[in-house]
Amino acid sequence: MNEIVLETHNLNMHFGGVKAVNNVDFTLRENELRCLIGPNGAGKSTFFKCLTGLNKPTSGEIYIRGEETTHWHTHQISRLGIGIKTQVPNVMDGLSVWENIWLSARRYHDVKQANRRVEEVIERIKIGDITKKLLGELAHGQRQRVELAIVLAADPWLVILDEPAAGMTGQDVEIMVDIIREINRSAAMIIVEHDMQFIQSIANQVTVFYQGSILMEDHVDNVLADQKVRDVYLGRNV
Repeated sequence: MNEIVLETHNLNMHFGGVKAVNNVDFTLRENELRCLIGPNGAGKSTFFKCLTGLNKPTSGEIYIRGEETTHWHTHQISRLGIGIKTQVPNVMDGLSVWENIWLSARRYHDVKQANRRVEEVIERIKIGDITKKLLGELAHGQRQRVELAIVLAADPWLVILDEPAAGMTGQDVEIMVDIIREINRSAAMIIVEHDMQFIQSIANQVTVFYQGSILMEDHVDNVLADQKVRDVYLGRNV
């Protein structure tokens, strides 16, 4: 748990005069689960895009297991063993659940290994009852789980998720909580999320973004009890 697997040094992402990410120093350790929170426009999603190659930072550095990846493309970062789930995933609605997961697995494994990997992921995510359905026919909660299965088909050691519980309610959220806890047994995770109840269910350490910078990093209980954090979410000046 002591090994640093991802870090940023003085990371900046500016859009004209807007400092969406401002001098961010961030560290993630092996098998850690870190949640990134903050109000809309705080910079957490832009930071996510910098980590995953969707944005090229204005300045600063990103290191993954000691290798600088600051200006790498997303597919290059994925090949380091990193699973990335964005809010707009690359999936095929006209194919079955099984076929979507298999295509992901086949990118990294031969046919025999891919078949085995698909079955492992289906059991892990508990979606065996919907594997023959077309992805485009699924309910939202089911679709979110399948999208996560597609990410896991590559057997990543680091999983980075952008709002995995978005649009979910009730039982679907409970299922996602269990899945994330299970994934974190074998992989480090960074999760960008708005749902504070969901955060409380899964988080230990939390990083709070505000105006492009890190406002606070601490245990989830301390973060949620902090008056500065409450003021930020209520729109008050800090």
